[in-house]
Amino acid sequence: MAHIVIVGAGLGGMPAAYEAKALLGTEHRVSVINASPDFQFVPSNPWLAVGWRKREQICFPIRPHLASKGIDFYDQAVREIDAQGKRLTLVDGRTLVYDWLIITTGPQLAFSDVPGAGPEQGYTQSICNIDHAETCHEDFKRLCADPGPVIVGALPGASCFGPAYEYAMILDTELRRRKLRSKVPLTYVTPEPYIGHLGLDGVGDSKGIMEHEFREQGIRWITNARTTRIEAGVMHVEELDMQGQVIKTHELPFRHSMMLPAFKGVDAVAAVPGLCNPRGFVIVDAFQRSPTYPSIYSAGVCIAIAPVGPTPVPCGVPKTGYMIESMVTAIVHNIAEELAGRQPSHKGSWQALCLADFGRTGAMFAAIPQIPPRDTNWFASGRWVHYAKIAFEKYFIRKMKNGNSEPVYEKYVMKLIGFKRLQDKIMPGR
Repeated sequence: MAHIVIVGAGLGGMPAAYEAKALLGTEHRVSVINASPDFQFVPSNPWLAVGWRKREQICFPIRPHLASKGIDFYDQAVREIDAQGKRLTLVDGRTLVYDWLIITTGPQLAFSDVPGAGPEQGYTQSICNIDHAETCHEDFKRLCADPGPVIVGALPGASCFGPAYEYAMILDTELRRRKLRSKVPLTYVTPEPYIGHLGLDGVGDSKGIMEHEFREQGIRWITNARTTRIEAGVMHVEELDMQGQVIKTHELPFRHSMMLPAFKGVDAVAAVPGLCNPRGFVIVDAFQRSPTYPSIYSAGVCIAIAPVGPTPVPCGVPKTGYMIESMVTAIVHNIAEELAGRQPSHKGSWQALCLADFGRTGAMFAAIPQIPPRDTNWFASGRWVHYAKIAFEKYFIRKMKNGNSEPVYEKYVMKLIGFKRLQDKIMPGR
């Protein structure tokens, strides 16, 4: 009997566990390790931050749902990985021996890169996890009681820009509902070289559409922004030109600010010799396998992917839900091949398919492949995306509770793309 251990139970780890159990069968053991006892649907965090969701709507205990499928669960963080000995040590001292290890930890949030950033030690909010989103909501309520300037965006080195765009637009929507928007100047600050870059050098007309959305809602922006430090109520930002020279410095006042940080690898993973790049992201080959340790696979935000190209302020590459899901599907099938005595042959689809909610409307894009040049380079917006993301939230959470091992992202998003194209053909301009 082989033992497959999965570290991390988020958008990658939970599907990996269900798919591994379904494909490999009861003769092999599957275990999941996660620092938290709960699954969190992270894409809903922008809604939670303005009070449109509560924790219990997007979060549920992991153990009973994995147990119903015969999957072991340890709600502990990993203290050490002995990759040579194929052994994990948990923070409580327990050890697990594995035959194959799947690392889907997600990132560590590098707020310390910018002095004064982050909700714990600094002055800005975050929506990167459910605890941060709840803290952000408390700060949002203080803003509503005493309105003033707001800054939303991302810090140098960030890679996941979508949630920042979502939060800016959702915040705008909620402030309008409360008749407070006229009292809240809103500025978007980002290391991206232009609005709609998204860490992907744009997708379709993302630049034009996002600039239009910001103009419509009266959101100002600063691009090529290198945030240098944050103090109580003041953000210090250097604005660079395309040659990387400082052309303007800003001291931006704020009453409320949500800034997404750069990511790095979690400590226990980054400490394994030869496993990661200098930033702590796992190096993988085309089959999602570590070149140094063939018994280790990895997927999701914690893997190393090179940027699409140089930018004046560093920008990383996002890993969207469909890409993560396709990675874990490839990993599970590769382990099945290895169990059968064959070489791995499955590759993840490094394609970006994404839904972003803007409060009243939304945007969806498909970048296939993710890195240009592309076969599909499509970006669309409309009210239908707002409802599509709400439906997908319910769909995915239900899938995780039921232990459904079928991949869902590609099927769902591709249906929406087909719907939109059909709509454009029948009713142009709608």
